[in-house]
Amino acid sequence: MIAPYHLEREQKSAQLLDKLNDLTKWHVENCPDYKVMLEKSGAVNQASSLEEVPYLPVQLFKLLDLKSIPPEDVVKVLNSSGTTGQQVSKIYLDKETSVSQTKTLVEVMKPLLGSKRLPMIILDTKSVLKDRKSFSARGAGILGFSNFGRKHFYALNDDMSLDVEGLQAFLKEFAGQKILLFGFTFMIWQYVYKEAVARGLDIDFGDSILIHGGGWKKLKDEAVDSLTFNRLLHEQLGIREVHNYYGMVEQVGSIFVECSMGHLHTPSYADVIIRNPITFEPVAYGEQGLIQVLSELPKSYPGHSLLTEDLGTIHGEDNCPCGWKGKYFSVAGRIPKAELRGCSDTFQGGAK
Repeated sequence: MIAPYHLEREQKSAQLLDKLNDLTKWHVENCPDYKVMLEKSGAVNQASSLEEVPYLPVQLFKLLDLKSIPPEDVVKVLNSSGTTGQQVSKIYLDKETSVSQTKTLVEVMKPLLGSKRLPMIILDTKSVLKDRKSFSARGAGILGFSNFGRKHFYALNDDMSLDVEGLQAFLKEFAGQKILLFGFTFMIWQYVYKEAVARGLDIDFGDSILIHGGGWKKLKDEAVDSLTFNRLLHEQLGIREVHNYYGMVEQVGSIFVECSMGHLHTPSYADVIIRNPITFEPVAYGEQGLIQVLSELPKSYPGHSLLTEDLGTIHGEDNCPCGWKGKYFSVAGRIPKAELRGCSDTFQGGAK
């Protein structure tokens, strides 16, 4: 696999477009619902640009069981996070898709983590991984990122309290070594940072690198942005390096990681397009709109081009001061809870 941030626009777009067109063709042939939706919406099967690749609204995976493989080939089912009573997305993986997602995640994280497994603290509870066949978004994230670590330690007890004794023992054992921390943004804030402040805990994670994502909405409600989050974690817990990432269970393995300048980057196998929330036309760089995510990974289900419910802005391409190529962007949060009209009506109607 090529290095994740080395391709410039022209070369990347051409390679990615070929792979996405192949996937569209594959899913049309292997997923009857997908075929019907494309026919009803009048979308092109073979796009001449990335902007033309047909997309599905991400919430369709909450309404339909979409897969392009026979039931006996399903090795894992991933579920999106949702509050009680909410419908969750169901994503079906076969061995091929599951393996390619794991391999790609390793490549994408290499520029930050290197190729050596680091002692790892998972800022969550082990009980998230109870069922090895069906995973929540949290479980899928933990499982994916645990490949980068060794001597895994789960920092939270089952009741979400911080295992301070175990944590101190782990930090003592690996003192002087670089430590990998992984968790979900809101969980870290609520159950690690706030707990440490409330109890006046003196914890220093030392030479540590934290990878985190998800749950920003709750922090924004508390007026905590990315820079404040990083600063407070450094002050209270001594965490030296922090990288946020953007990703979703509907396109697991496709993650967009924050560079040293604080920008999210598109690697060579994935891309983002920003669309006007009313017209769904692509908008210019610097303008905010709905994020569409593209990825060459999903083969077991038609998730290679998805319109999300998130708002974002592309700031530039191939010229980030960090040196990584590709588009770099930021995410502003989710759209207010209005139903996405327009294309989603077409797709939902077509799939009945």
